[in-house]
Amino acid sequence: MGRLTTHVLDTASGKPAAGLSISLSRLDGDTRQLLKTVKTNSDGRCDGPLLDGDEFTAGEYELDFDVAAYFGRQEENPFLGTVPIRFGVSDSTQHYHVPLLVSPFSFSTYRGS
Repeated sequence: MGRLTTHVLDTASGKPAAGLSISLSRLDGDTRQLLKTVKTNSDGRCDGPLLDGDEFTAGEYELDFDVAAYFGRQEENPFLGTVPIRFGVSDSTQHYHVPLLVSPFSFSTYRGS
C-alpha cells in the first residue's frame, strides 16, 4: 500500500529541523478536515508515515509547517510564518514523500521517494 511521508531540513544550518510542528489536512472543495498534527524528531522526520494503508486515499491534501515557531526559537521576529504545501494524490498505492527545505527567508519542496 502507499503512504505519505515528509521531512524538514533547515538549509541555513545544514541540519534536520527537529521539533517543528506539522499539520496535515485533507481538502474537499471548501471543506478542510484536519487529520493530524505531529512534530519532527531529531532527524527532522516524523516517527512514522503521516498516512498509510486504507487511510491514504486519492485527493487533495495540505501540509502546514509551523516554521515561525521553529525559527522563533533562534530569532525574535521570523520572516516566515506557516508554510503551506498543497498537493494532489492521484495514485494512493504509491509512496508520496513531500519534504520541506527551509531557511529563515526561503523554502522549497519537491516530490521525493
